[in-house]
Amino acid sequence: MGSLHLLSPHHAYHRRKGSVASTADGSTEGTEPDSHNIHLQPLTPQHTGGEGSTIASPTHTHYDGASVAGDKVRGKADHGKGAENGDGEEQEEEARPVLDLAQDEHIDAGVFPFKPYKLASLVDPKNLVLLKEMGGARGLLKGLGSHATRGLGKEALRVAEPDASGSQDTGAKAAQRHDRQDSTASDVPKLVLTGPGVDQCDGVSIGEGASVLESDDETGPTYSANLDERRRVFGANVLPTRKSKSLWELMWLALKDKVLVLLSIAAVVSLALGLFQDFGTPRPDGEPPVDWVEGVAIMVAILIVVMVGSINDWQKERQFQVLNEKKEERGVKIIRDGVEKVIDIKEVVVGDIALVEPGEIIPCDGIFLSGHNVKCDESGATGESDAIKKVSYDDCLKEVEGSEGGELKHTDCFMISGSKVLEGYGSYVVIAVGTRSFNGRIMMALRGDTDNTPLQLKLNNLAELIAKLGSAAGLVLFISLMIRFFVQLGTGNPARTPSQWGIAFVQILIIAVTLIVVAVPEGLPLAVTLALAFATKRMTKENLLVRVLGSCETMANASVVCTDKTGTLTQNVMTVVAGSIGIHCKFVRHLEQNQARTNADEEPGVKTTDAQRHSQDFSIDQESLKDTLSPALQKLFNDAVAMNSTAFEDTDPESGEKIFVGSKTETALLQFAKENGWADYKATRDSATVEQMFPFSSDRKAMGVVVRMPDSKYRVYLKGASEILTRRCTRHVVVKRESQDTEVQTVPIDDLSRDNIQRTIIFYANQTLRTIAVCYREFEQWPPQGAHVEDGEVAYDDVSSDLTLIAITGIEDPLRPGVREAVADCHKAGVTVKMCTGDNVLTARSIALQCGIYTAGGIIMEGPIFRQLDKQDLLEVVPRLQVLARSSPEDKKLLVDTLRELDEIVGVTGDGTNDGPALKHADVGFSMGIAGTEVAKEASDIILMDDNFASIVKAIMWGRCVNDAVRKFLQFQISTNITAVIITFVSAVASVQEESVLSAVQLLWINIIMDTFAALALATDPATPALLDRKPDKKTAPLFSVDMYKQIFGQSAYQTTITLVFHFLGNKILGFHHSDISSVQKNQDAIVQTLAFNFFVFAQIFNSINSRRLDNKLNIFAGITKNYYFMGITLLEIAVQILIVFVGGAAFQVTRIGGREWGISIALGFVSIPLGALIRCLPNGPIERFFIKVRLLPNPEVIPTTRKDAEWNSAIQLVRDNLSTFSHVRGGRMRSSSYVGKSRNVRLAPESRVALPSIMTMVPSLIASSIGAGWAPQSPSGLSHPASFDPSRSSAALWEGKIQIHPDTKADDPVMHRWGTVAKST
Repeated sequence: MGSLHLLSPHHAYHRRKGSVASTADGSTEGTEPDSHNIHLQPLTPQHTGGEGSTIASPTHTHYDGASVAGDKVRGKADHGKGAENGDGEEQEEEARPVLDLAQDEHIDAGVFPFKPYKLASLVDPKNLVLLKEMGGARGLLKGLGSHATRGLGKEALRVAEPDASGSQDTGAKAAQRHDRQDSTASDVPKLVLTGPGVDQCDGVSIGEGASVLESDDETGPTYSANLDERRRVFGANVLPTRKSKSLWELMWLALKDKVLVLLSIAAVVSLALGLFQDFGTPRPDGEPPVDWVEGVAIMVAILIVVMVGSINDWQKERQFQVLNEKKEERGVKIIRDGVEKVIDIKEVVVGDIALVEPGEIIPCDGIFLSGHNVKCDESGATGESDAIKKVSYDDCLKEVEGSEGGELKHTDCFMISGSKVLEGYGSYVVIAVGTRSFNGRIMMALRGDTDNTPLQLKLNNLAELIAKLGSAAGLVLFISLMIRFFVQLGTGNPARTPSQWGIAFVQILIIAVTLIVVAVPEGLPLAVTLALAFATKRMTKENLLVRVLGSCETMANASVVCTDKTGTLTQNVMTVVAGSIGIHCKFVRHLEQNQARTNADEEPGVKTTDAQRHSQDFSIDQESLKDTLSPALQKLFNDAVAMNSTAFEDTDPESGEKIFVGSKTETALLQFAKENGWADYKATRDSATVEQMFPFSSDRKAMGVVVRMPDSKYRVYLKGASEILTRRCTRHVVVKRESQDTEVQTVPIDDLSRDNIQRTIIFYANQTLRTIAVCYREFEQWPPQGAHVEDGEVAYDDVSSDLTLIAITGIEDPLRPGVREAVADCHKAGVTVKMCTGDNVLTARSIALQCGIYTAGGIIMEGPIFRQLDKQDLLEVVPRLQVLARSSPEDKKLLVDTLRELDEIVGVTGDGTNDGPALKHADVGFSMGIAGTEVAKEASDIILMDDNFASIVKAIMWGRCVNDAVRKFLQFQISTNITAVIITFVSAVASVQEESVLSAVQLLWINIIMDTFAALALATDPATPALLDRKPDKKTAPLFSVDMYKQIFGQSAYQTTITLVFHFLGNKILGFHHSDISSVQKNQDAIVQTLAFNFFVFAQIFNSINSRRLDNKLNIFAGITKNYYFMGITLLEIAVQILIVFVGGAAFQVTRIGGREWGISIALGFVSIPLGALIRCLPNGPIERFFIKVRLLPNPEVIPTTRKDAEWNSAIQLVRDNLSTFSHVRGGRMRSSSYVGKSRNVRLAPESRVALPSIMTMVPSLIASSIGAGWAPQSPSGLSHPASFDPSRSSAALWEGKIQIHPDTKADDPVMHRWGTVAKST
């Protein structure tokens, strides 16, 4: 099979693709698999004829010539699966669900001879043989009841078609670029398609071009099948859109969170017991019934969490829908009953004849019928980077038969939905729409629920642990109190009535349940939700649209980012980045950052004498050109660029900015002139009197224009491939710094100058710059004397000699601003950046070097080599792989899957439909908001609204901010909960009446209000670049770090001690004496309890400030002034606490206290801050070892993946392993002998070592076994390796498909031992 099974919606797992030789070139030998496969399950045609299976790649554009000839083609599957037997039969391929034509069995095709999935299998994979079996384009049209030039006839349109005018209006509004043509049905129009600037007579008539497809017999049931019948059989053209969840569904999903489930149970129990205490038992006079408040308060907290989270998700979903709404509204130009009209995309049916024009995204799958020079970019849909020329079926057959080996490259007759028309005009018949089209099936396959993020998993585990520990503490307390209850019941002391004993039992149950409720961190889900909501709001302002809320915190610990090159790292706009004016003036765009772009101080290519040094060369920044060049030279250069060009300036419909439109080279040069502030191109061009033009030709690789000068002379301007034009130059312009010359000075090109020119061209070529030479020549008259003139035009060769060189420019797609810094930030943050591109390996290396992705120890590899590696090699090479060139979407998915197997957290960028699988498989998928297809956005978690890689760094930063916010809150919350649980337990056991230090309402204030406030305060710290100064955590990293544990246990121990001391010894400390007057004693006890409560609250307030840091640094106030939420909430907490003490009275069971008590409680609370600083100063080492010993932290055992002492010879390794196994199998008695053990481990004495002659006798055997194991001797130098036997320094090695290791990699690096040899010999 040429593809994977992504199309199966019910199939959740995946595995590596099996490769098939026949998908690549149709030969009977095993070859490399297709380099552009995509993660799709093929629609397998069931042939009934004698021909073998001819399933080709779903994305490759050439055909299986052997299959066309009727020969049987066999393939071998990956890892040896499905290899051929000796009798020619194929072994059964690895079983996996296949989406085949069996789905057609359940569809009633009615009058049609073809069923929908069989038609869809024509393009997935592209299958010329199946089309031939269907009778070619003529048979297909007849089977679908359509006409090549008139489209669907009156019979088909008679019932179901809506009012034509309304239909046309709908489509016209959506696609206003189409021109409608009014025509009557009886008058079959001859639709002539012409491109811009092409005369009508040069166009291609669809009527003529498709006449061969017209059938004599156009009657039959298929021609009368109406639109409704076509939609019933083949489906409607409604692209599948994910049904957005309603607010209620989102709220229900939020309620399923384990922490919220735990809280809900606690709330119900707390409310039930509170109501019983308030209304089912007698209460002391003056005490209000407020025990039910805690249960209600927990429910309110749950409601807030659910509402905030679900509304945020709902808003993001709506934002995403709005983003795609504009793309869904579009019109399609079709022919129905001979009338060309624009209809809404949803109204297109199978059998329609659709028209294509430049810039259009193909809406449905189809078979090309006729047209002129139609070329499609299928990279977005299939990964094929080259433009695919579209020809008719008959032309396709002719080209296949006439091509070498029956192979047709970059040409076919299949139109794939989701691909873009680059140029040309034509028509095609629609064969698959909606969910059965190529694009639609990918959309269906991408549907699925998201997995829990690493933080969610850890928090769920924490919730379970807290529930277990809280339940255990509650159970212990219940048992302890029940023992005392039974002792009291047995002794009858104190004396109680039966109802009082019953109430006492219920009181014990209440205090035990209260303990469990106290243990549950009520504010935790709120803290997570608030942190995510706050971060996503801020991220939207940073051009990051977060579609999946959890992906935000997943990015916090992303360890690898796999990024595209074009449009993400680069600007996707060709730009002049370096050049040489004359031969000495070397200019560079942003010279300070790109010193390597100039060769002004380098040696010439061939050095013979010191005199040949190009000492006159100098470098300048491109911005200095206007100050450096003379006005005359600037005008000459500008005229050469502006006049010798067909590009023009227009307004970008999306951005509204002025952009140049035309060939990438011409637009780059015009933009270069505009940036230099030279005369406007249009004014310059309009002022010229053009005598003759030389259009660009691939043969001469140049273009030119002849203009009449003001002095009645004539000048020809030429630009083109530098290596060709510079050979035709005999002079060059002279550049003098800050010259004001009114005339351009030129000098002849001597040998030294020629060497300089060649050196410059090679220097730029090595940086993968496209070098363009700009030249001119002057003539006294036109046509020149002695020139060959034909039809009034002078031959190109007569004017393209004796030229004067103006400049050599180096053009490339430059880096986006800030990308270099963003990659450096990623490396600083411990995030590895890997580039995956379909571009050639030299360009990929150049960009990777510029932006800092390709570093020492890194490997560059090509997709065809990468996908052939076995599992072990993949696991070894992927951590060091930095650039994957010529990669297909399948390679990207394989890379992602391998990284995830290595427990990496992977972020992936993608913009094309074919990137969907990799985006879906990654932990976080980034799609492009501008260049991204609908499928890519649907599969992604975060949309980069500006398509900029630098935005990914912001996502990492904000993700870490969210993670830190949750951890800060946990550090604060858990210490509070531990303290509350301990003091509740101790005081309840110590009290005869089972009373706690803190009343239920006081616990309510501490556990609910303070936790909610703390969640809001700690969740709103803004992200700062300092967050990138640490490495990411692994998936297996614990939720709590050593520093967090130190603070939690230190603060809770302090708070517990002070609270219990004041609870039991408060009267003595404050100097209160026991009074026999109950009111006095009650007031003293109330003051002590209020003091303990006040201290506990202020300890939490100051500890929340202390919790702003998670590391050992002492500055806990860093950035506090930027967080207005934190400052406001802290002041509000203090104000409410003061209010409670002065006004709370009976409700909170507190009384007013004096200045001494206020001072004591605030001072003791403030101690939390210096105590935190003291705890931070404690060394982590011994404490960490203790925590590991008591299982609070996991033991960081590192499992080695490779042996350091691995042998160079795998044959010796194998023999040694076999001998070791044999020695262990030979009887237990020998192994258990201590003498045998000693003799094996003892070092050999010098005199007992094997003599050299004895070793030499083994050499022949060792060498033979080594060669058999794949080893080959290496030479340190040789003619075959001119780059000093180091392919990392040779561009040629890359062209030969070799693995490249960065030249700065140390010789003792393991990657050199493992891949150095492969890099040199593969």
